[in-house]
Amino acid sequence: MKIIGIILFVIGVILFFVQRGQKQKLFSIKSARAMTAAELQETAGAVAAEIGGGSWRDYVKLWGRVTTEQPLYSDQKEAPCVHFVSKVTREYETKDDDGKVQQKSEQVSHNRQSTPFWLHDRTGTIKVNPDGAAIETIEILNEFRPQRSGETRGYRHTESVLPLEREVLVVGAVSDLTGDVIIGKPVKSDHHYLISLKDEEMLSSATARSAKNIFYSMIGCFSIGIILLIWDLVS
Repeated sequence: MKIIGIILFVIGVILFFVQRGQKQKLFSIKSARAMTAAELQETAGAVAAEIGGGSWRDYVKLWGRVTTEQPLYSDQKEAPCVHFVSKVTREYETKDDDGKVQQKSEQVSHNRQSTPFWLHDRTGTIKVNPDGAAIETIEILNEFRPQRSGETRGYRHTESVLPLEREVLVVGAVSDLTGDVIIGKPVKSDHHYLISLKDEEMLSSATARSAKNIFYSMIGCFSIGIILLIWDLVS
């Protein structure tokens, strides 16, 4: 009982930090300033004219279409995109001390790449550097390929991408530090950098729902863990 209680209490602590991260994410979505590409360019120009370029920063959110003249091509499907994650996982079998077969897996390759792109809305375009962003992707490959050899059953190939011409929500820090107006990773740790396939309303709703579910799970783990620890002490 004591060991189970301690494990549940530790899980509760982990869920506390996960839930706090979700709440910070929701705050980031809500607090970011809604702007258009043209408004960002105009603001940057006005600030540069008044105090000089390279000193303007803001935390913003934009909805637009992903475009680029130099796309990446994913490793396995060779899909044109601006971001991809490609993995190969070996699936194999082992036997425990009782002779029971156990299914296991290990990752044998993992390639993740991103490239800067343009976000195009109804007013114009703005450059986005996706490095450091939490990027929502579309899965384009999930295939198990049998290849029996000793313990090996085969290999699972998976791939997901952020494709061209897809509309996305970008929540991040805009600046003219490099001379160009670019959206990138915020300096403040409590400001999340997000590139999502969901619009603001859908992303906010999903994040709030996730935070709520994690909160109830956390309370459950703490409650049961404490009850088991108390039970162990008095028994």
